[in-house]
Amino acid sequence: MNDEINYKANPLHGVSLKKMLTDVVDHYGFEILFAYLNINCFKTNPSITSSVKFLKKTDWAREKVENFYLYEFKNLPRASYDQFQLSPRDRIIPDNQEVGDPAELSLEDAEQLQNKRAKKATLFGRSEKSPTNTGKRADARHDSRENRNSSQHEQSSSKAPVSPSKEGFNPWTKSKKN
Repeated sequence: MNDEINYKANPLHGVSLKKMLTDVVDHYGFEILFAYLNINCFKTNPSITSSVKFLKKTDWAREKVENFYLYEFKNLPRASYDQFQLSPRDRIIPDNQEVGDPAELSLEDAEQLQNKRAKKATLFGRSEKSPTNTGKRADARHDSRENRNSSQHEQSSSKAPVSPSKEGFNPWTKSKKN
């Protein structure tokens, strides 16, 4: 059995999260990172150390940043479906693909991308946070909670009262008599 792994085929091999984030921030800045990735650590008091601390604890955010590093900063062609199912650090880049210059990104392009993602999310019945539909998910949760509470209240008020007055009512009276 050959367990030898070709680490040279992965541009993330040997690159620490701090180095990766420093390279990306130096080239694009925190504003572009937040616009493309929508991760709050790039918006609220952004710094390399606080972002690295957050990304080390949060797998989904770290994978977003690693994907951004691979496919925007290193400008690699998109991975195949099988490779994309793996985490970015486990992917193998074919020998014929070379690392390119960083992609040119702008805030206008990020806004168009967010709108495109929002439209796609509504097509599939999901709610995605974006400038066009911020808060819809929270409103829907609040509405469903209100409906559930009001239906429970109607059910409980339709039952016959157990005792005419709450004062002096002891639910254990039946068990005490026996």
